[in-house]
Amino acid sequence: MALLVDSLLALPGCLRAAAFWSLVYSYCLLGACTALLKLFCSILIRPRSTFRRIPREVTPSCLNDPFLGTHCYVRIKDSGLRFHYVAAGERGKPLMLLLHGFPEFWYSWRHQLREFKREYRVVALDLRGYGETDTPSSKDNYKLDYIIVDVKEILDSLGYTKCVLIGHDWGGMIAWLIAICYPEMVTKLIVLSFPHPTVFTEYILQHPSQLIKSGYYFFFQMPWFPELMYTVNDYKILKDLFTSESTGIRRHKSRFTAEDMEAYLYVFSQPGALTGPLNHYRNIFSCLPLKHHQVTMPTLLLWGEHDAFVEVEMAELTRVYVKNYFQLSVLSQGSHWLQQDQAELVNTLIWTFLHEDRFRIKD
Repeated sequence: MALLVDSLLALPGCLRAAAFWSLVYSYCLLGACTALLKLFCSILIRPRSTFRRIPREVTPSCLNDPFLGTHCYVRIKDSGLRFHYVAAGERGKPLMLLLHGFPEFWYSWRHQLREFKREYRVVALDLRGYGETDTPSSKDNYKLDYIIVDVKEILDSLGYTKCVLIGHDWGGMIAWLIAICYPEMVTKLIVLSFPHPTVFTEYILQHPSQLIKSGYYFFFQMPWFPELMYTVNDYKILKDLFTSESTGIRRHKSRFTAEDMEAYLYVFSQPGALTGPLNHYRNIFSCLPLKHHQVTMPTLLLWGEHDAFVEVEMAELTRVYVKNYFQLSVLSQGSHWLQQDQAELVNTLIWTFLHEDRFRIKD
């Protein structure tokens, strides 16, 4: 694979682009064939239940728990989109902005909404296309440039110029880019389960094991078929992501309750609820590879030792791009869903980082 990368880099620009897109579509085709095989097997084994879905019309009560915060909406000027968020803590306190990953929504931060409202105005956002936030129909409306501007305008609409920014998974990618593009907005950066974008793009091409783990990036490039696969057997893929032995939450006491799982199923079973989230991924290759950018604010990176989707080696490589205090904590037995399966430890590490008084620019 390293030889393949070197060969791509040695090609002229137009040939390099052609070779890159050939690689992307080859993996897309491979992912499609694998998904078709799984679908065919499901139809053979469970012909009646494969396409059966339980109707979910009543909002689970946990999504309206007043202890988590207040449901709010804001319409931003640039795009005209209405965004949904849940806010906890008094107005006027320093802002802590939480960006979820895929396939999640504001509820993935329920433990942090309860914890940090003592000292912060905590805002857990539904990103563009997720949950109760507006869902533009065009795939092109989900480019990373637009998502970054969304967050900037939401900050302005909330009456803040700065925040503690926390992102997980895809929300971590966005958090890194906001810290790079608008460093004046971010006082402290906290990322869970995602490396610096440059580390990710370089590492994935040089390490076949990570390329395989990120195979869903390529599969998601297809229209409509990934959405179909997520609905098979009443959203079995979604359930397995959070509950299976290989990818799910590992700690028994932190596993999803039936109501937690139903909250996720309720949100993603609404008409068109999967297309917006998948459209984020359908734009990623138009933005890669990214230029090397430096992060200039104090940064905390949290990683699960047993993360099924991103290899821990990328976490240490991220250090090179942070030109300030950098702390990496790898959580023993942690899965990809850190803020949920290791909530107490994650909260403690965040508190310690926020109260740390030895931040300084590196010489």
